[in-house]
Amino acid sequence: MRTLVVLPTYQEAENIEEVLGRVRRAVPDADVLVVDDGSPDGTADLAEAVGARLGGVSVLRRPGKAGLGSAYRAGFAVGLREGYEALVEMDSDLSHDPDALPQLLAALDGGADLVIGSRYVPGGAIPNWATHRLLLSRWGNRYAATVLGLPVRDATAGFRAYRATMLARIPLRGVRADGYAFQIEMAYAVARRGGTIVEVPIAFTDRVRGTSKMSGRIVVEAMLLVTWWGVRDRILRRAPDVA
Repeated sequence: MRTLVVLPTYQEAENIEEVLGRVRRAVPDADVLVVDDGSPDGTADLAEAVGARLGGVSVLRRPGKAGLGSAYRAGFAVGLREGYEALVEMDSDLSHDPDALPQLLAALDGGADLVIGSRYVPGGAIPNWATHRLLLSRWGNRYAATVLGLPVRDATAGFRAYRATMLARIPLRGVRADGYAFQIEMAYAVARRGGTIVEVPIAFTDRVRGTSKMSGRIVVEAMLLVTWWGVRDRILRRAPDVA
């Protein structure tokens, strides 16, 4: 499948060269789109320099930090416009192991519409997470699965591959959530369209270099939105704009 890997970046100069090199080694035939939100540390310039050496790497420069969901929507729009068959999303901080990319793409090629690199299926792992953080993540995922009827154990995971024909059916301009909520909303949109969702086990590793962009606000936003989607669809029975 003709594949585009979308890598959102903001201040990832410490990681961008390594992640691009490892993606190229893992999936030599895939193209990569770096979506940079005006990183002041020169991430975009470094990505272009590395891309010139590796080939198959392009950089979409945006004027300022607009959020993870916005970056993925922009990257997906490029991929759909240019005729890619598979679109992959992953973090650029090496918390997602590029060596797992062939496994995700194999499941997509096998008939899935969405393949999620999951921490919570047998074989998945999160080394070195504090107990309270692990419990919060597991509770959040179980809450989302219960409220939305999602057949997914790790709906907040950000390492995933979409079949382009399914992604094209989702009105991306109507997807407003960011962070964890973006991941849940997109999985929910696929499920509501009858798409096949497959989870493959991955090990999620916290970043070694740089600073995490996640915050408590993003977690709270996700849970509030999940609650609203559940009320809207199961109690009010309104037709959703996206999901």
